Amino acid sequence: MKNFLLLVHDDEGQEARLQVALDLARAFDGHLNCVDVAILPVIEADAWSGGAGTAMLLTEEKTREAANREDLEQRLAQEGVSWTWFDATGEIAPCLAKASSLNDLIILNRRLDGLPIPDMRAAAAELVLKSGKPVLAVPATARSLNIAGRALVAWDGSNEAERALRAAVPLLAKAEQVVLLQIEDGSTAGSVADAASYLSRHGVHPNVLSEKAGDKSIAETLLGAIGHQRSDYVVMGAYGHSRLAEAIFGGVTKRLLDDSPVPLFLAH
Repeated sequence: MKNFLLLVHDDEGQEARLQVALDLARAFDGHLNCVDVAILPVIEADAWSGGAGTAMLLTEEKTREAANREDLEQRLAQEGVSWTWFDATGEIAPCLAKASSLNDLIILNRRLDGLPIPDMRAAAAELVLKSGKPVLAVPATARSLNIAGRALVAWDGSNEAERALRAAVPLLAKAEQVVLLQIEDGSTAGSVADAASYLSRHGVHPNVLSEKAGDKSIAETLLGAIGHQRSDYVVMGAYGHSRLAEAIFGGVTKRLLDDSPVPLFLAH
């Protein structure tokens, strides 16, 4: 895990994304590929004089991002990590997907609470499904990622959970504690013992924990475990049954993207 693709955009989640990306780059002696996206404005039926309104708003957006680039490049020059900068114009997910080749992890937000634009949850959904790369979706309040801290791996034996587990091994290998959590609701497909053995062969020796969902939903049980285990991040598979990016995730993934207090390492 050496190449990290970072969304750059002047919004409420940028500082969280940047700080987490810097922590990852330092921990893995890695490289940041910064993609500064000037987001295309949306005006219904382009009511302003045949496109003039869209052009004006896009010019303003590009001006803001140019100032944002100048500020962040000055900061990055002082951070002691290697980085490359790319400018893009369009929607977040397609721009990042186009740039994702030869990157190991995409960093953006899980959702910007109370802010519908930019729609980070939809972008995370689309990228997990279409880029073929794991996504680290961070809360806007994050100011670091404790890579040497406590990891929680949600396990249900699905193909998605397996892919997330395998992709996260380099990160899990740096954690002081890894909890492999199986929430028993009758739908678990694969053995949690097999998952623990797989990690052990990679030098990661997890604590295996099984919990019954009971009257709570799986999402509520998982959110409770994050607090109880004092987890610094969660590794989980992302599920989908619809072609629509906003609707592809099952209730568990969507709820975590809405409410997780810690970063989510997602793979599909």
